[in-house]
Amino acid sequence: MPNISRWNPIAEFNDLLSRYNQHFGSPALPGESENRELFHRTDWIPAVDVRETAENYQIQADLPGMTKDDIKVTVENGVLNIEGERKKEEESGEGTQHRVERVYGRFVRRFTLPDNVDEESADAKFQNGILTLTLKKTEPSRPKAINVEVH
Repeated sequence: MPNISRWNPIAEFNDLLSRYNQHFGSPALPGESENRELFHRTDWIPAVDVRETAENYQIQADLPGMTKDDIKVTVENGVLNIEGERKKEEESGEGTQHRVERVYGRFVRRFTLPDNVDEESADAKFQNGILTLTLKKTEPSRPKAINVEVH
């Protein structure tokens, strides 16, 4: 009877990305490590809600089991970055663990901000495992037309 192996396209894609990063890598930007990956690997992706009101945008991320020190939030060049790491609890050595369903490890979420966001107004609050980010709206800059006289 022939051996049957299951094809896992996700594993093959991850392997391809890994080999690409090892072979070609990517040039580091100023202030970044020379060995940073081209594609950031994440172990899990937290659930996020995005809400818009007349005055602002609000983003809420579920980050159970984390503290505010485990999370880094930045806004750069119109992109909101939320990243962090949820660490696995130390095993006590007592008893037998029958099931592990919670996910641990590093995560990165990125959101391209609309033109009408005041990046300087970004405000973050972390309470009960929920990160709430508020970004105020502003009037988008309008293109300015300049008449040029032809001589």
